[in-house]
Amino acid sequence: MDQVELRNFARAEEVRTFPYGKLELLKMGGIVIGRATLEPGWRWSTSVQPLAKTTSCEAAHFQYHVSGRLMVHMDNGKEYECRPGDISLIPQGHDAWVIGNEPVVIVDFQGMMDYAKESSHH
Repeated sequence: MDQVELRNFARAEEVRTFPYGKLELLKMGGIVIGRATLEPGWRWSTSVQPLAKTTSCEAAHFQYHVSGRLMVHMDNGKEYECRPGDISLIPQGHDAWVIGNEPVVIVDFQGMMDYAKESSHH
């Protein structure tokens, strides 16, 4: 790496929308970084599952929680509440939902390339 890369989500290269949310994507340093804004009422299993067509979320996430509260329910039954300022590393196999009435904003450095993209599996 020998030159500065500077990007801004206000000029996202791609924006994907889904019920109660949107995902803004940037490519930088050879990776895809996503900023997800999830409104109250968003839940992976009702907002994204119909697009992904998988039983639970199969994307692994490495993310910084900017605002709002997010509950993550792992397929093994364990639950984790993510709060502003938290950094989470979440393996595949989970559901998640917004807690309360404040939108959740997350910046994800992994796992967003195919997130909320129409699945080719039928």
